[in-house]
Amino acid sequence: MGVSIRRPLLPLLLFLFPLLYSVSVLHQRWNPEETKRLSPKKPDQVILGPAAGQGLPNRLQCQGTKAMNRIEPSPKNNHSEEEKVSFVTVFAIYKSDPMSEKMLDRVRVGDILYNSKSERSLAILNAYINFIQVSMPSSDVVVLTDNDSTFSLDRNNAIKFPIEGDYSRSNLMLQRIKSYIAYLKRILESSELEKANKNIIFSDSDIAVVDNLGDIFQKHPDFHIALTFRNNKNQPLNSGFIAVRGTRDGISKSKDFLEEVLDVYMSKYMGASRMLGDQLALYWVIKLHLPSAIQKFNRHESFAGKVKGVSVLFLPCAIYNWTPPEGAGQFHGMPLDVKIVHFKGSRKRLMLEAWNFYKSTFNVSNMLCLILCSGRTKYDF
Repeated sequence: MGVSIRRPLLPLLLFLFPLLYSVSVLHQRWNPEETKRLSPKKPDQVILGPAAGQGLPNRLQCQGTKAMNRIEPSPKNNHSEEEKVSFVTVFAIYKSDPMSEKMLDRVRVGDILYNSKSERSLAILNAYINFIQVSMPSSDVVVLTDNDSTFSLDRNNAIKFPIEGDYSRSNLMLQRIKSYIAYLKRILESSELEKANKNIIFSDSDIAVVDNLGDIFQKHPDFHIALTFRNNKNQPLNSGFIAVRGTRDGISKSKDFLEEVLDVYMSKYMGASRMLGDQLALYWVIKLHLPSAIQKFNRHESFAGKVKGVSVLFLPCAIYNWTPPEGAGQFHGMPLDVKIVHFKGSRKRLMLEAWNFYKSTFNVSNMLCLILCSGRTKYDF
């Protein structure tokens, strides 16, 4: 006996019709542009959260933006007694589509409104110089850039140093190593080398130096080149900070070391992401010539080793290349002896906020609490 299936369809259609009608009306009324306009705008300010590392020994303790256990670095009464250091960074401003610039939200930090990426990039470079001037007033800054760069540096302690090359975004990490090597060669050829005897720190320009780094050269008198390491299986070496002793031997051997890194980069890692090639090449050279170093990357202590006659010092990233977490509440917090804060990616905005806060308080410790407690802010910087 056949079973009729027509009778149950009527109640089903009566049930579905109102639902289908509502969806149709909603689709007609929905306007994606209007929805985008009504969506909440990202706050144009620093969002504070809980301080990471609360209660942990040797970590900065904060109540809001007030440091509870940080001791201010003692100022040097005689700047001539400081280690002479030249901070060297690679910097380029990229041309952008005027139409895309108009679509970007303007960013205000303190009393300053930044309307374009180029303005913000130059502001970050100036903040980099400002932090160095506060923490190490006897030091100078050398900005390696392309021959056609048009930005100006009206600073007493900073100069542009043009070096020919390809400074495009996709080639920047490769060019950075080439520029470092070219700069070291120029110094070796200079008749002023022996007289100057100035140590060198190659660094990214999105860092804040918050303590005197001259003690690296005083506490570790035997190294030629210093690298920073972290407990990261694939990229344990960070190329954003490289220290070179300013003697002829130190500069010459550091140049030789970087030339080998460059050769490895060009032969093995040209297909790597534009931000990874140099770090992968650094690791390959160390793994090849000094495999005993690898097992020490999970510790938090400095150590040294030899790479083809070059004395290499390894410094813990947590102190010499500390990066703010993407959001407040990271468990480990900020070491009390941190010397560099590295504002990567979307955190570059925070670097300008930190300098603006320092200008109003002149308190490094409280500024570090502002950095530590700042919540995640995503800006196209």
